[in-house]
Amino acid sequence: MASEKKMVFAVLGADARQRAAADHLRQQGWQVVGRERLNAADVILLPMPLSGESEELVRLLAGAKPGAQAFGGRVGPAARQAAAQAGIPLRDYLEREELAVLNAVPTAEGCIALLLQNRTRTLWNSPVLMLGYGRCGAALAVRLAALGARVTVAARSPGQRAQAESQGLTACGLEGLAQLLPGFETVVNTIPAPVLDRRTLAALAAGSLVIDLASLPGGVDLEAAEALGVRAIRALSLPARCAPVTAGEFVADTVLAMLREEGVCV
Repeated sequence: MASEKKMVFAVLGADARQRAAADHLRQQGWQVVGRERLNAADVILLPMPLSGESEELVRLLAGAKPGAQAFGGRVGPAARQAAAQAGIPLRDYLEREELAVLNAVPTAEGCIALLLQNRTRTLWNSPVLMLGYGRCGAALAVRLAALGARVTVAARSPGQRAQAESQGLTACGLEGLAQLLPGFETVVNTIPAPVLDRRTLAALAAGSLVIDLASLPGGVDLEAAEALGVRAIRALSLPARCAPVTAGEFVADTVLAMLREEGVCV
C-alpha cells in the first residue's frame, strides 16, 4: 500500500459501490472517513442517484469544512440547489465520458447474464436485434457477437451503423422496424425514447424477450408488452447490481482524475 496521502475523502452512502470506492481510495493511500468526520474532509463523495430532498442535503453539507468540494452521480436540480446554498461546489461524475464508457462494460456483462437466465436457447447462432449503438449498445453487441450470436444493429445514426458494420455486424436504420422485428425473438433496446410502442411490439411473436437498458423512462411500453405476451425486462443500474465493486472503483478513479485535472491532487 502506498503511504497515506494528505487529502481526506468522506465517502457517504452504504451501498456496495460506495464501500468499494472507499476501499479503492484507501488502497491508493488516501485517508477515507465517514459521515461522522465530514468536517475533516477535503472531498465528499456522495452516492448516486443524487436527487434527494434539498433540505436534507443542505443540513449534511452544512457540516463540511470550508473549501471542501463534493461529487455525486446523476445530480438532480434539488441537489445542485442544496450544494449551492451550502456553498459547496458539487460536480457530477456521471457526466464524464470515460466513466460512461467504462460503465458500459458491466452493463453489457449484466445484460448477457439476463439473456442467459431468460432464454432457452444458446446465444450462439441466435439472431439478436440491438436497438441503438451508443456506448452500451456497442459494448454489448461486440460481446454477443463474440459468443456467436448473429447481431443486427438498428440505429438512426449513419455513423453508428458504419461503426457496427466495421466491427463485423449487420446494421440497418430504424425505419420499418415493425417489418424487421418478426425475424427476432430477442431484442435489446438502448435508445431512451419510445421506440417499442404497442404497434411495434405487436410485430414480435408471443414469448419473445425484450431487454430495455435505456435510462428512464425507457424505450419499451412494458404494459403493452405484457398484454401482447412479450417478456419485457427493464434493466436499470446493471453496474451496481452485477459488478458493484468494479463500478465503485470506476467512480473513485474518475473523481481522482477530475481532481488531478484541477491540480488539486497528484
